[in-house]
Amino acid sequence: MNPKKNALGRGLGALISDAETIKSALVNEIPIAQIEVNPYQPRTEFDEESLKELSESIRQYGIIQPITVRKIDEDRYQLISGERRLRASILLNLETIPAYIRQANDQEMLEMALVENIHRKDLDPIEIALSYQRLIEECNLTQEQLSERVGKNRSTIANFLRLLKLPDEIQLGLRQNKISVGHARALINIEDTDTQRMIYQQIIRYDFSVRKVEDIVRELNTETEKKSSAAIRHYQRTKELKSLKEQLSKKLSCRVDIKKTQVGTGKIVLFFENEVEFNNLLKLLSE
Repeated sequence: MNPKKNALGRGLGALISDAETIKSALVNEIPIAQIEVNPYQPRTEFDEESLKELSESIRQYGIIQPITVRKIDEDRYQLISGERRLRASILLNLETIPAYIRQANDQEMLEMALVENIHRKDLDPIEIALSYQRLIEECNLTQEQLSERVGKNRSTIANFLRLLKLPDEIQLGLRQNKISVGHARALINIEDTDTQRMIYQQIIRYDFSVRKVEDIVRELNTETEKKSSAAIRHYQRTKELKSLKEQLSKKLSCRVDIKKTQVGTGKIVLFFENEVEFNNLLKLLSE
C-alpha cells in the first residue's frame, strides 16, 4: 500500500500524527537561501511586531522547534510548516535553519499547511475561509469530505465559506479586527451589498454590538419582507384587473378601463367612438 496515498484519506488526526512522527527524524541544518516559501500557506499576513519578538527569542535561545520542508531539487527545498520561524530567522540574517525533511505531494502540502495553521488563535476568519475554499476547489472535495478531513462540522465550514460572499471592504475589516465574526455573520443576512457596507461603517463609527447589528438586520429584513409581500399583492391585483378588463372589453366590444383602490372602491370606464357604439353599449347594458 502506498503510505502517501493512504495518508490523504485518514483525516486531520492522521495528518497531525504524521507531522508528530517526523520529530524523531534527523534534524538537518539547511541554508535559508535554498528554501522557498509554501505556496499553499493559508496565512497571508504576519504581524511585524510579533516577528520581531520571535526573532529576539531565537537570538537568545535558538530555534526550539525545527521547521519542516520537502526537497524539490538537488539543492532546493520548499517550506511545509514554520514560516514565522523562517521569517524571524531571515530578520536575524541567519544563514542556516534546523529542519525536518519529508516527502509530500502538492495536495499533502496544502492539507498540512492547513493543519498547522487552522488551530492558531491568530489566524483570522478570512484566512480560514480561504483555506477551506482552496481545499474544496484544488483538491476537489465536497463540504462533507472537507468536514471529515479537518475534523470540523459541515455547518462550521459552510459558515466560514459564507464570509467570502461579503464585500472586500468588510472582509478586510474582519481581518483587521475592526468587526467580529458575529458582526460579519449578521451582515451576511442582508442581500444588498450597499446596505451591508452602510451598516459596516455604522458598526465601526458607533461601536455597535453584535446584538445591535442582529436587531438592525432583523428589522431591515422584516421591512423588506413587507415590501415584497405588498409588491406581490399589487402584482396580483394588477394581473386580475387586466384580465377583467380584457373580458369586459371583449364582451362589450369597446375599450374598458378599471380603477380600484385597496379598500375596494373605484370605477369602471367604458369608451365609445361614435353614436353607434354608444347605442350598442346602452343596449348591452340594459339587457
